[in-house]
Amino acid sequence: MESVLLPSLIVLFASLLQTCTGFGFAIFATPFLLFFYPAQTAIQLNIILSIVLSLLMIPKVRHDVDRVLLGRLVKGSIPGAAAGIGVFLLLNVDLLRLVIGIVVLSLSTLLLLRFRINAKRAWDFAAGAISGLFTTSLGMPGVPLLLYFSGTELDKATLRSTTLSFFLFIYTVALVMQMLFASTNDQIWFTALALLPALVVGMLLGQILFRHINQETFRYLSLVILLATGGYLLWSSMLTSGPV
Repeated sequence: MESVLLPSLIVLFASLLQTCTGFGFAIFATPFLLFFYPAQTAIQLNIILSIVLSLLMIPKVRHDVDRVLLGRLVKGSIPGAAAGIGVFLLLNVDLLRLVIGIVVLSLSTLLLLRFRINAKRAWDFAAGAISGLFTTSLGMPGVPLLLYFSGTELDKATLRSTTLSFFLFIYTVALVMQMLFASTNDQIWFTALALLPALVVGMLLGQILFRHINQETFRYLSLVILLATGGYLLWSSMLTSGPV
């Protein structure tokens, strides 16, 4: 049990973020799980746990889902997911961290300066496509969606419920594709099972916190998540002595 203590703390905090914002699980969990597991193991753990979290949360938030937006994200994600599995099979973790870190920090700075995106049909499809690519390659669909939605005026309840519904779809697609084209093993599933209690505790705490977050606080919390993640990815990509 000691071997999953620190990963459990990571999962607890990540699920808390995901539950109260609609984002944060993969954005927070994946980079830090890379300290404890090989890249493909960390990514698959994130995908499995994210599917479980979405399944647990959707019955509570389904009435807030924007079904039109969800449909566009789903349709856009299919070609992106197909491209991303190729990246996953040829995964160069350090390069991916560097590129994503630079992109996240650059776009987060624009959002911090109150840059606004006019949400429209074409952008919805594009956000879904990029999210699909990020899911099957890195297990991190939230980065492009959080960047996109943080620049719009979508209310927090709709954002949380719609993204959770989308994540359930795209993570399931990603898991199936990775099992078909890559591999998985019993140890990954046993580890995911050991991390489930932390996920449930984080979810319960996140539901409580969500009720006390107003729209402006929600926006700033989203930016903090992005800036911290981008900074971490950029920094960690420059390390050469890590486990991956």
